Amino acid sequence: MKCRHCGTELKLPLVDLGSAPPSNAYLTAQTLKAPEKWFPLKVLVCQHCWLVQTEDHAGREALFTPDYAYFSSFSTSWLAHAERYVTAVVARFGLDRHSHVVEVAANDGYLLQYVQAHHIPCTGIEPTASTAAAARGKGIAIVEDFFGVRLAKELLAQGKQADLIAANNVLAHVPDINDFVAGFAKLLKPRGAATFEFPHLLRMVQENQFDTVYHEHYSYLSLTAVEHIFPANGLGIFDVEELSTHGGSLRVFAQRSDTGQYPRGAKVDELLQREDQAGITTAEYYAGFQAKADKVKDDFLAFLLDAKRQGKTVAGYGAAAKGNTLLNYAGIRPDLIPFVVDRNPDKQGKYMPGSRIPIVDETQLKTHRPDRVLILPWNLRVEVMAQLAYIREWDGRFVAAVPELEVA
Repeated sequence: MKCRHCGTELKLPLVDLGSAPPSNAYLTAQTLKAPEKWFPLKVLVCQHCWLVQTEDHAGREALFTPDYAYFSSFSTSWLAHAERYVTAVVARFGLDRHSHVVEVAANDGYLLQYVQAHHIPCTGIEPTASTAAAARGKGIAIVEDFFGVRLAKELLAQGKQADLIAANNVLAHVPDINDFVAGFAKLLKPRGAATFEFPHLLRMVQENQFDTVYHEHYSYLSLTAVEHIFPANGLGIFDVEELSTHGGSLRVFAQRSDTGQYPRGAKVDELLQREDQAGITTAEYYAGFQAKADKVKDDFLAFLLDAKRQGKTVAGYGAAAKGNTLLNYAGIRPDLIPFVVDRNPDKQGKYMPGSRIPIVDETQLKTHRPDRVLILPWNLRVEVMAQLAYIREWDGRFVAAVPELEVA
């Protein structure tokens, strides 16, 4: 396989998690009777531009389907994050009713609803019909398509050039990262700005966040890699922020290379230097990741087997993509975790891909009173533990498996 950005032959492995079905390919009672498609799940490192990337086996249409089940608005902390972002960028870039904001991967309108609240014209781009419909239900204009140069040109022809383009947790999800980034350079106004949020590779490796590996994540990004990719496709980075979301993310600010007016902030080069000092451009930096992932898997499986021997029940919470990576890598089935609770009605009544564990609503926790509740989206553990604090009434305890096994 060759690098998606620079075309260099990929030889350096990061991690091999065997094989798994797509992490958001939830099963119905009908599809449960049929075979599933499993794909190898292996991540490689480009030693030229240092883009870390999943081996290519499934196209975007196979992963981001019309019934896509991830809806951003079911996390209250994520909604608060989106609202704070909108307040900040409106002030920073002087956005008003004469401006135009575009969000790529608008999902269910979780962010653009706050742009609308400021009476700023906006357009969402979202290829999955399920979430696009939810956004339209909030009165948001949605273009139901994948973003890239072609769509950017079409929007440009329609007079929809953007003062601001937001792209939260989508840069990692695109197979053709060059075409995707080049689309921003086409759609931005000469003095416009774009922001990109994505999980930070530095945190992923340092904190053993191997469960963020799944097929929908084509790329695992450092600022070092982005500094290679953006200038090659017409964008220049002018600022960066480190965020706590998704276990540690970056928010990168970019502008058109040809017309941008914002000076490059000191934080950009400071973070690039910190990544370099950490060793992100050396093969040695990636060498121990596989062993750490294996230890989490082994400890997690041992915990579940021990709980079963002791007659303790373990339920899951949060039918998240990262949870599916963990469950499938460890080979977990309903005999060890009989059900997973999720607040999203579109997931309830379905089954986790691969493990085929039933997804149920929250009432099942109070009905079955499990001894342990495994929080699969560990990045939301504070929110989840507050929401489910009532399990303490029957001496229930919370469990997280990543970055290491912990019972609280």
